[in-house]
Amino acid sequence: MANQWPPFWANLIVASKSIDDAALKLSSKPFASLPELIMVYRIEKLSALNVEGGYLDDGKGLSNWDIFSHIPGKIKNNENGDVADDDYHLFLEDIEIAHSLGVNAYRFSISWARILPRGRFGEVNPSGIKFYNKIIDNLLVRGIEPFVTTQHFDLPQELEDRYGSWLSPLIQEDFVLFAETCFKSFGDRVKYWITINEPNMFAEMAYVRGTYPPAHCSAPFGNCSVGNSDVEPLIVVHNMLLSHAKAVKLYREHFQPKQGGSIGLIAHSHMYEPLRDEESDRQAVSRALAFTGCWAIDPLVFGDYPPEMRQYHGSALPRFSPEETEFVKGSIDFIGLNHYSTLYAKDCIHSPCNLGGDHFIRGFTYTTGERDGILIGELTGVERFYVVPRGMEKIVDYVSKRYNNMPIYVTENGYSPPQTEQASDFLHDVARIKFHKGYLSALARAIRNGANVRGYFVWSLIDNFEWAGGYSSTFGLYYVDRQTLKRTPKLSVKWYEDFLTNRSRGSNKEGFKNGNEGSQHSRKGKNIIIARTEAHCPWTVRLPKLQDHIISYHCASMPQLSKNKAWLMKTSEAMGSGNMRFHLFISVRNHFGITNDVGIDPKCCIALFHEKDCFRPNKTLWPIGFPVCIYPV
Repeated sequence: MANQWPPFWANLIVASKSIDDAALKLSSKPFASLPELIMVYRIEKLSALNVEGGYLDDGKGLSNWDIFSHIPGKIKNNENGDVADDDYHLFLEDIEIAHSLGVNAYRFSISWARILPRGRFGEVNPSGIKFYNKIIDNLLVRGIEPFVTTQHFDLPQELEDRYGSWLSPLIQEDFVLFAETCFKSFGDRVKYWITINEPNMFAEMAYVRGTYPPAHCSAPFGNCSVGNSDVEPLIVVHNMLLSHAKAVKLYREHFQPKQGGSIGLIAHSHMYEPLRDEESDRQAVSRALAFTGCWAIDPLVFGDYPPEMRQYHGSALPRFSPEETEFVKGSIDFIGLNHYSTLYAKDCIHSPCNLGGDHFIRGFTYTTGERDGILIGELTGVERFYVVPRGMEKIVDYVSKRYNNMPIYVTENGYSPPQTEQASDFLHDVARIKFHKGYLSALARAIRNGANVRGYFVWSLIDNFEWAGGYSSTFGLYYVDRQTLKRTPKLSVKWYEDFLTNRSRGSNKEGFKNGNEGSQHSRKGKNIIIARTEAHCPWTVRLPKLQDHIISYHCASMPQLSKNKAWLMKTSEAMGSGNMRFHLFISVRNHFGITNDVGIDPKCCIALFHEKDCFRPNKTLWPIGFPVCIYPV
């Protein structure tokens, strides 16, 4: 399968600076047959709620989480996301942090309530559009591809108040309007769309356990004032999948032909292993997988829910009409997979079970992380998240085979230390490095076995507001001081940066390659760095994949920039760079150029001068309003 990979997206991003040899030494044993991958690294803008803050700034409406997090007892330590990591005001700093790691993709989500504060019952918020435009443009100028999620657990509270949000089919119209607004506003630059994050996990937490808004549940799963844990989750996921499919239909008919992007949906899934060496528990493993990740993905690939669910849910499981099946089936270009851990599964059809394992919604399966008093893996800071690297290989292999080797992005994978860990260990996070090395090695094995994995995102760039867990879970590569919001790199930052840029000693053990060295897609010596001119160009911008998008280039003489000559000479003098000896103009495809508010031609030109030479080009050459330094690498 390796030689069948597409030419450009055959590179997975994973990466690291020099570190303590004892803690971080990487094996020099290469995986020679492993295809190159494009590594994609995710910053925790994920759900806007996790990091943005600014919960009422610039016309944003109240979201379901804004209301829920202010109800005493709903969030650990009664914390909330009002400020979170203040990414609304510090997004440039966070993008620069991500860029400094050498990543080439950045996943974030859009706050529905910031774009349409009242859903379809109000107007589009122009300040919200402007905010996300700034994020997208600042990513692109650094050569970082935006992966955008339109819905990650949060929505305008008005939709909950008016008709019960995801419990009503009315939300489908609202979601399509929201998606259309995003496609229109950002789709000229966003080439990777994720409609909905983890519909199966959201239904579990909000409508089975009742620990996320709107807090619906019933016994034995939780103690809520309203809800039915066996029925409501099925309705919610059904409406989410129809919303997704209708948005994809709109995208494919009206936006994809012109914008050329791709679109998918993310499911969360543990891997499962039989608790006992019995056929009934092996069948329980199959049901556990079907009732979690496959619940969300099967309809989008095959047009109906998993047969395992049809067998046990009967009439309670909604059905797609023939018309709906037509646009639901095949409504993803790729599968997003969020994976953290592995659990044991025990059959509850022929054996007694508790804790809800004997219910339809659980597929008559009991899952646990313990067998005979021994944990399946090391504890982390999140309940039921154990460190089990082999599960990554197994779940990717399972998804690949079930869905005919569709493209897969591992859109979340990360580690939070046990909350009993000493404060001094937060920055010296050797356990996080060990986690990622183990899981990436397992992912590499799955790829060698033929899985069509296109990318891997680390959860998360910075510590953030982790839903009902508040700030107690710390998945970030960067520590965030809750008083000052200062971002401080942990030890894992150095390892990850070296891993991504292949600067560690020898080959990295996992066998991944990045686009900076040894890749057919990025030839040595032709990369460029672009930086904003402020005294000595401190704001550096790398475009490591520029060569893949070059249409043409030509040399030009100084008179062609005569309009800017005085400014050029003055800047050159200030920078102490001497004379400008040549210019190389490169015409680049639009999505690697910069499309700003004024709009530009689908092609933009970049001028390449000798090291440290700076200039302010006119908009036909470089559509940015600030001075630019460009260096050959």
